Amino acid sequence: MARRSTRWLVPALLVLAWLAVGGGLGPFAGKLTEVSTNDQAAFLPQSAESTHVLKAQETFRQGDGQPVIVVWTSGASVTPEQTTAATRALAALRGAPGVVGTPTPAFPSDDGRALQGVLQLSPDLGPGDLGDALDRIRASVAVDGLTTQLAGPAATRADLGDAFAGIDGVLLGVALVTVLIILLAVYRSVLLPLVIILGAVFALGLACAVVYFLADRDIVRVDGQVQGILFILVIGAATDYALLLTARFREELATGADRFTAGRIALRQSVEPIVASAATVALGLLALLLSNLTNNRALGPVGAIGIACAALSALTFLPAALVLLGRAALWPARPRPSDTGAQGLWNRVAALVDRRPRLVWVASVLPLVALAFFAPQLNARGVPLDETFVGDAPSVAAQAALSEHFPGGSGQPAVIVAPAARATAIVEKAGAVEGVSGAAAVSASGRPGDDPKVVDGRVLVEATLRDAPDSDAAQDTVRRLRSALHGEDGVLVGGYSAQRYDTTETARQDTLVIVPVVLGIILLILIVLLRSLTMPVLLVATVALNFLAVLGVSTLLFPHLFGFTGSDASVPLYGFVFLVALGVDYNIFLMSRVREETARHGAREGVLRGLVTTGGVITSAGVVLAATFAALVVIPLAFLVQIAFIVAFGVLLDTLVVRSLLVPALVRDLGGRAWWPSRLGREHVPAAEESSPARQH
Repeated sequence: MARRSTRWLVPALLVLAWLAVGGGLGPFAGKLTEVSTNDQAAFLPQSAESTHVLKAQETFRQGDGQPVIVVWTSGASVTPEQTTAATRALAALRGAPGVVGTPTPAFPSDDGRALQGVLQLSPDLGPGDLGDALDRIRASVAVDGLTTQLAGPAATRADLGDAFAGIDGVLLGVALVTVLIILLAVYRSVLLPLVIILGAVFALGLACAVVYFLADRDIVRVDGQVQGILFILVIGAATDYALLLTARFREELATGADRFTAGRIALRQSVEPIVASAATVALGLLALLLSNLTNNRALGPVGAIGIACAALSALTFLPAALVLLGRAALWPARPRPSDTGAQGLWNRVAALVDRRPRLVWVASVLPLVALAFFAPQLNARGVPLDETFVGDAPSVAAQAALSEHFPGGSGQPAVIVAPAARATAIVEKAGAVEGVSGAAAVSASGRPGDDPKVVDGRVLVEATLRDAPDSDAAQDTVRRLRSALHGEDGVLVGGYSAQRYDTTETARQDTLVIVPVVLGIILLILIVLLRSLTMPVLLVATVALNFLAVLGVSTLLFPHLFGFTGSDASVPLYGFVFLVALGVDYNIFLMSRVREETARHGAREGVLRGLVTTGGVITSAGVVLAATFAALVVIPLAFLVQIAFIVAFGVLLDTLVVRSLLVPALVRDLGGRAWWPSRLGREHVPAAEESSPARQH
């Protein structure tokens, strides 16, 4: 009697513990924005030249403010009275709430149809205060007969804040509702989808609480992108792990096992693939710590924490809840032997793989290889400013107006740190560089002038570029500036265009370092899990091919379907980490079952039985993960939309082609050699046992 009570006590305590976690830590999902920052300057490569320039600007007290560029435009020529009114309006803002320093006068464009002025806002303004300050400025500087717009870093930061405003509401809601609808369709059950969603929410609450604690103590960094990816990762991973364990639980119930036996067997058979899968993704994400980009390093530990919490919830809360609910968890559906998947679509797929394995894997590989040829053509030199936001953004429209009437780099000049003794020569050299429309030293007032401010024997020189600061041409001009000026001792070239260039180059170097590390980590985990050398190499090769094919598809669709002319420099690296790690997930789910079946029935029957029994659950898991990543499109940023497409499309391609056809066909064609040097490949099963799943029942 005591033992029977204990069987109920453990799962009951686990469920109560997770209910306490959900109730106590759930609110941290909404509080994470309190410790996050969308200041892009905080995520520059630490060793880059442009970062050193940014630090030097702080010593000149040029980094103490967030620049706001006020642009006035007119359909006709701007009158002297309008210019005077604009200058007065700017001067009146000195000392206004949030404004630091002295605003510049308004000065006209060469075509006489626009005015420009610059002021600085306090960097301590939070997202809400920043928006209020910009609204006050916009109202204060309005001039009759002119259209007033605000550009510059402060305006861009405000638009980023607006883009991320719904991250803990809209994004989370869309992701959860999407997953719930898919689970209802898959299980045709009332309680089970709710239990799975509850487990994912508990995991997210725990992950957000841990991340909040660490971010509040400056141990990890969080921005809107990292926060959004954390939400999607936890919900998607927790649901995937739950689907795997739930399938085994339902399978055991279908054989007549009681709830305790079914729960124990399901947990025992699922713990190894779930732990291996979580370790693969978590360690793959932690490899981002090798990056020189701060936002990449930020995602590594935050994502790993989320994956660990998802696995913990799936291995503790879910089996406990299933044991307590028993067959009621599946109501109104009833588990039957046919639910194991031995019949239907996956039985036919297995029969095809069994009959023509070589034809199947060749027909699968060739299209993937053809698409992979387009991968190197992906333009990953950065997203132009006018494509950063999906849809209209005020700062983008203002920058477009600025570029129309002033030199392309107005408001975002290249910043040169130079020895004071060589200031005049540096100004002349910089002004003579192709792509530079003019250069001048910065005076004590913070504006270009004849009386440069000297700090520690150095001056700042601003070089206005002819091309838009977010263009490839501007980055080329930065390279020419550095080439022309690096012969001078102590000269550094930075600014917005230089930051984009340094970020792109750093991301390329990161890719060369991190990609082989991630592949090595995954290979080692698979070797330990599968006790084989051939199989891990095969699996890693197929998921890598899948990634290259998806990158090729993105190269074709981004400009022609989505209208993106460029991608962020980190998009290929993020896509690789997510797709390869998550792609191996499904192969882990498949091959761990294949290995189990191979030990019982031999290599041929093992791969066929493994494919049939896992086909439905892995496909469902892939659809769930693709749908959750697709939810990122609710945040109107090109970077997240591109990541959402790459991962969602890649997961579906991996689930429906690589894991369903390519891998099983290769393993079937290789036979026992696929498990070398494991003894599985050398063991034979009596002929009486060798009947294909397609012919059973």
